[in-house]
Amino acid sequence: MRPIAPDIAPEIAHRAVEWWLDLSSGAITPAQREALEAWRAQHADHERAWQHIQTVSQRFQSLGQGPSAHAARAALTRAGSRRRSTVKALAVLFFAGGATWGARHRSAWPGWTADMHTATGEIRTYALDDGTALTLNTASAVDLRFTANERRVVLRRGEIMVTTGHRDGFASRPFVVQTAQGTATPLGTRFSVRQEPDATQLAVFEGAVRIVPDKAPSAARTLHAGESTRFTANAVREVEPVASDASAWAQGMLVANDMPLADFLGELARYRDGALRCDPRVATLRVSGTYLLADTDRVLDTLTRALPLRVDYLTRFWVTVSPARG
Repeated sequence: MRPIAPDIAPEIAHRAVEWWLDLSSGAITPAQREALEAWRAQHADHERAWQHIQTVSQRFQSLGQGPSAHAARAALTRAGSRRRSTVKALAVLFFAGGATWGARHRSAWPGWTADMHTATGEIRTYALDDGTALTLNTASAVDLRFTANERRVVLRRGEIMVTTGHRDGFASRPFVVQTAQGTATPLGTRFSVRQEPDATQLAVFEGAVRIVPDKAPSAARTLHAGESTRFTANAVREVEPVASDASAWAQGMLVANDMPLADFLGELARYRDGALRCDPRVATLRVSGTYLLADTDRVLDTLTRALPLRVDYLTRFWVTVSPARG
């Protein structure tokens, strides 16, 4: 994991990035190197910023995904605002992005101790003892609590697709999915459950599912095939029709039907590490089609062939989709 970024003023972070670019380009002169040493000695925050940027860049390089000398040289040759934009983006990557990436992966650690889990970009189906098929979407984790009285699946993070089984010896035990907001009890069915930061999203494809919010049992509601909703610990929100492509992820696909590009990239970002940014100038472009989630870089390349877009890789973990040049 990358270290937490120190509390460094933006102007110092930008200057540290400029020095890093000069040094990484391989074209730094002895006079520039002396100036760098003088800058580092000028203030304790200068040295802290420099040490932090060195540490983070080494972690990037150990993954084979760091900003390269080629990228540094390219940045140095850019004029005016283009160079300033690159410096700002790198400052975010080193002093905020690295911490954000680290926090994201630290948050995944609890999932690694779960009974079943998937990595970012992985989709996997498990066969449970009772005959249930349990499919975990990207970066998901569940615990199983099968007892003599019930079959409970605790969704710790991410999203699952459940196709309940009826194997002898288990049929008398209720099947329950527990989330941070409440429980969902199916009545012989196929349904999906997605844990969001402050709510649970549920969609029913076959049969029916009864939702019971943790703090408002009286608000319980039963959803039937073709219905979906979100619920909190206190309420079940309005019931809506299930989108026709809502289960496509279980087959490793992302289906878009006139979807805003910003929303499309938001979904795609779930299947890759790091930051996938959408330039506001192209956020409202519409995306349609079926895309395989196994190779998100190929999906991005496909977008550039269908829409006036370009994809800039500052690193493997920092990608921006912007308007095509010229």
